[in-house]
Amino acid sequence: MAMTNTSTALTVTAIKAFNDNYIWAITSPRNNSLTLVDPGDANVCITFIEKYNLNLTHILITHHHHDHTGGIEALVKYTQNSTVNVYGPNNSKIIGLTHKVNQGDIVTLPELQCQFSIKELPGHTLDHIAYIHDDMVFCGDTLFSGGCGRLFEGTPAQMHHSLAKLTALPEHTLVYCAHEYTQANLEFAATVEPNNIMLQQYREKVLALRQQSQATIPTTIGIEKAINPFLRSNSNEVIASAKHYNPQCMSDEISVFAAIRAWKDNF
Repeated sequence: MAMTNTSTALTVTAIKAFNDNYIWAITSPRNNSLTLVDPGDANVCITFIEKYNLNLTHILITHHHHDHTGGIEALVKYTQNSTVNVYGPNNSKIIGLTHKVNQGDIVTLPELQCQFSIKELPGHTLDHIAYIHDDMVFCGDTLFSGGCGRLFEGTPAQMHHSLAKLTALPEHTLVYCAHEYTQANLEFAATVEPNNIMLQQYREKVLALRQQSQATIPTTIGIEKAINPFLRSNSNEVIASAKHYNPQCMSDEISVFAAIRAWKDNF
């Protein structure tokens, strides 16, 4: 059901949901408080809560898609606790939010003795946000390992700018995205940038992990800057590949990004 990574004083555990979603459970050794990120499925969360005797106090939502929000109502009802705080972007499509947040806002989780800052990341959806604390970022469907989210609502320029906000974070920052898409993403990445040695090595590592049904997440900002074609629009090989796919593609980063995003959509 889950795997665990410990960062500073917090423990982050992945609760697997649906085919390839990760719902992130944030806990602390100090108490039994639980914060959930993007709980699309209430049932797997309730199983996790009961297994570890946890007290759900906060829910953090990155965007309005149902596989990220579908469990809110049932979880709040299950806890019978009116103090469950549900944070999310300022979007009326998300039912059950108690706190709507914007760029630069701070979310304080007293039970976990930590704070998360908010970055707005339009692209995959227009309402998408990320939660950042110390050396971790919960970025939903904006940045994946080896890839990025489809542009369902935003423009290539918006997504390129949003990804730049993430790559500005320290390279050791742990990236907690919401899907296990890494192996498929790297197949595409290797087509775009076949001579990237670090990508080749990372792809071998990911293949070994997936053969053992192990998660490839979290990744890091540093790894992604080295292997992810959507963060490498200034790479000569990525530029050449984008122009091969779309001969009308210009050499600027947004045009290159747009070309490889369109290519990935049809890969």
